[in-house]
Amino acid sequence: MEIKEFIGGALEQSKGGLDRTLDGLTVEEMNWHPKPDANSIALILFHIVKSEDSFVSILSGKPLLWEADKWYAKLNLNKDEQRAHYTADQVARFNISNIKELNAFFNAVRSKTIDYVKSLSPERFNDKVNLPPPPPAPKGAPPHPKMPDFTVGLLLGMTLTHAASHGGEISYIRGLKRGLDK
Repeated sequence: MEIKEFIGGALEQSKGGLDRTLDGLTVEEMNWHPKPDANSIALILFHIVKSEDSFVSILSGKPLLWEADKWYAKLNLNKDEQRAHYTADQVARFNISNIKELNAFFNAVRSKTIDYVKSLSPERFNDKVNLPPPPPAPKGAPPHPKMPDFTVGLLLGMTLTHAASHGGEISYIRGLKRGLDK
């Protein structure tokens, strides 16, 4: 099995798991916070998708789908909406009213990611990636962690583990809200 088949398959499995976890959740459940400064499912999913869009845009040299397809307008969010390092007040205020559009954004980004992975030759996974420096953390938010040096393969691996680890958080919050296996 080639590395691109492994990563592509793992990305599809990760997406399938998230889809099962999100299935049937209402807008209220997606935006529910276990406590005021704790992330909602909607915010975590938004973070996964917007981060992946950014990572794959850097790797592929293609524009962010967030901007090119105007997902910010479809989601009724600011074009400059960040994807991480929210303050407690920003977390409490974050709300997505159209969950179908958030899922559509996720589908579009994951499709772009898988298409990119399929386009790679095995040698490309060793190419170095120059990540832009992160923007300054908002006032009151923790500073951004130092980013290690990345190759294409390592950044794709991080994309996968990032989505999977946050998928576990989403599953946990669903269980808090609905109860076991509901």
